Amino acid sequence: MEDLTKLSSEQNAALVVLSFLQADCSNAEYGKAVLSLGKELTDAWIQSCDDDGAIESDGHLPCTSIAASIDDIEPLVELYWPGGRDEAAALQEVAAGLRVIAEQLQQQAVEQAARNLHRSVMSTPSDQWLDLLKCEVQRAMRQGVGLEQLPQERVMMALSLTLVKQVCEHAPRLLRGLFNTALQYISPPRAR
Repeated sequence: MEDLTKLSSEQNAALVVLSFLQADCSNAEYGKAVLSLGKELTDAWIQSCDDDGAIESDGHLPCTSIAASIDDIEPLVELYWPGGRDEAAALQEVAAGLRVIAEQLQQQAVEQAARNLHRSVMSTPSDQWLDLLKCEVQRAMRQGVGLEQLPQERVMMALSLTLVKQVCEHAPRLLRGLFNTALQYISPPRAR
């Protein structure tokens, strides 16, 4: 698995979270919400790119060259990443590794934490969701999730994304807000 500290950009973190959330969408309404979120992210990234056809300062081709290829296609991370399939594959590998950890988490602790988070976000303003997510992750970690042999940063990231996914599968309308909350939680603070 790639070192998570290498994923410093907000876009990389968003792609990892999106890849994690889009896997195994069993709820049709949730699947539509993830698809919509993916298209929204793609549109935002395309709009932020140079439109003059020149190679960008980071060496990538302009995003507009991918715009035509992604319409009406089920979202996959490589479609959103302007850096190409190799970089997208690395991000998907990180998300897959987090899903493996998430599958190993003790189901009872995760289900209880997801119920607590769902109940809390339904009665709390969205600007407080980050604190609620942190609290539930810390509570579940204190209870013991059975993965003490793994790096705790990865376990906490997998647990937080699992909680977000479980809440959103039951309440897809919360996806955008909890997606942004998860990004705040797993992204390192920016230097100001």
